[in-house]
Amino acid sequence: MGDREKKSDLATFLAGRAAPGDPPRLSDADLEEAAVRHGRTLREVQVAALGAGLTPARYVRSIPSFGLGGQARLLESRVGVVGSGGLGGFLIEILARAGVGRLVVVDKDTFEPTNFNRQLLSTALTLGRSKARAAAERVRLINPAVDLEPVVERVTADNVDRILAGVQVVADALDNVPDRLTIEAYAQRAGVPLVFGAVAGFMGQVTTVWPGDPGLERIYGPRDQTVKKGAEVDLGVPPMTPPLVAARQAGEIINILLGQTENLLRGRLWVVDMLAGRNLEVDLG
Repeated sequence: MGDREKKSDLATFLAGRAAPGDPPRLSDADLEEAAVRHGRTLREVQVAALGAGLTPARYVRSIPSFGLGGQARLLESRVGVVGSGGLGGFLIEILARAGVGRLVVVDKDTFEPTNFNRQLLSTALTLGRSKARAAAERVRLINPAVDLEPVVERVTADNVDRILAGVQVVADALDNVPDRLTIEAYAQRAGVPLVFGAVAGFMGQVTTVWPGDPGLERIYGPRDQTVKKGAEVDLGVPPMTPPLVAARQAGEIINILLGQTENLLRGRLWVVDMLAGRNLEVDLG
């Protein structure tokens, strides 16, 4: 059977299993059965369903915002998330639930008790375990169509090109400035946008650095003069700051993947102060 016939056979199977609705929807069980019967990955089957005008039930509430084509585009996307602690854990959760199909998650650390207050992936069961691998296990439970590649390494100038090869967006969920600058340099070389996020105390920051734009030196100063650690060392991080900032980062990433780039935080730093109850945007020039 040729590829065209296989696609037609899969589409016929999916159409026969779709429940009435606008658009018609498919359960996880039906999609999983289709994947087994037709020798496809679950992600491929979800994309095929959307292409046939059918909606996996898990995305029904997203389709009015993303559209069928947009949801398929997200499933076919690849995003690198560097850091899977406070910011990264919430960011990974949102992207997986949104159906971003391929995630590369980079983190060399393991969970410790001080992470419990703010890190979504930190539980009694993950204590002492790899953060990146815990993210992979979590994502399999949330959305098994998402392929998460855990990378238990620290990014360096020597390995970053290998680790992040092929991603369409780089998400900065780090807690130190030198590594931020390393992944920013990679993003510039690779010609992909970097979505920066930082938290400290009740405050958070987000911006998107497009290839060729002035970057994080506008926040931290020249590379040879910048500090190694951010303000979170002194101010701590309470539990409500990371999810707020991660949500704003996720919004930037999803808009980039959907091609909705006109209102990105490009050249602007979004700053939120939860203690003062306000947020503002700073022109980065």
